[in-house]
Amino acid sequence: MADPPKSFHLSPAIHEYLVAHGTPPDDVQRWLIDETKQRVPALSMMQVAPEQGAFMMVLTRLLGVRQAVEVGTFTGYSALCIARGLAPGGRLLSCDVNEAWTSIAREAWTRAGVADRIDLRLAPAIETLQALPTDEAIDLAFIDADKVNYAAYYDELLRRLRPNGVILVDNTLWMGTVVDESVTDDDTNAIRGFNDQVASDGRVDSVQLPISDGLTLLRKR
Repeated sequence: MADPPKSFHLSPAIHEYLVAHGTPPDDVQRWLIDETKQRVPALSMMQVAPEQGAFMMVLTRLLGVRQAVEVGTFTGYSALCIARGLAPGGRLLSCDVNEAWTSIAREAWTRAGVADRIDLRLAPAIETLQALPTDEAIDLAFIDADKVNYAAYYDELLRRLRPNGVILVDNTLWMGTVVDESVTDDDTNAIRGFNDQVASDGRVDSVQLPISDGLTLLRKR
């Protein structure tokens, strides 16, 4: 489990209870959590929390997702969860730029038997997204990458999302700093701007969920 909990608004005890009373991480997921802590210790908090992964897998199954896109792979936990939830024949396009991090992801996907469902593209994500067909074919997208480009990723994905398709956006509470006016760094300001943008976007219905570090769910109208 994340230590301390990535769900910053929960006590460690409540977080452990919450994870234990959902679908718990299996052996591969626990391996990936531990491997990320060992091989990327300074950045292991970038990994999605177990309860968020469980939510994403359930949501992917509920939506009957066949075509998914992820912006930001890191060591592959979120991709693993989405891939497990895909409908038969479903595919996930996962975008990242870091070979070292995604090598851990590839090993985890192989261990979990889902590597054949994931197409990893190592290139700037905005270029990968802009090269996709413009038809509305994406069922589910997940954004969890560089914060200053959230709005750009969102615009490219939304135009390719089917009606009633869903975009999930991570870190939209940013450890609570979104309401702290003394914090004015570029990432925090970018997240504030993104949150304001989607809250008033007439193309979507949106809800900001207090899952982990804040998870915004947007449905294309």
